[in-house]
Amino acid sequence: MKFRPLHDRILVRRIESDERTKGGIIIPDTAKEKPQEGEVIAAGPGARNEAGEIVALDVTVGDRVLFGKWSGTEIRIDGEDLLIMKESDVLGILQAGAAVKAAA
Repeated sequence: MKFRPLHDRILVRRIESDERTKGGIIIPDTAKEKPQEGEVIAAGPGARNEAGEIVALDVTVGDRVLFGKWSGTEIRIDGEDLLIMKESDVLGILQAGAAVKAAA
């Protein structure tokens, strides 16, 4: 199924974190927090300003982004859990090679 977000919304796939701590302890699924990092897999054209012109989004398909813990709406498309959120829910775009740990 194809999905195209409207306006300034984006579709994000969560990127799963490691299942072990640095010390080698395995974290059970019930104790894991949902990752706050994801990959943009679809983006809308942008929002309209007061003049009626479309303002393009800063994020593009393929970007790795950080978002707030409670951001977005969880949906299921073709058996895959995804998030729909507004671009304003995105805290930042991760550059290639950057490793960021979100604080709990």
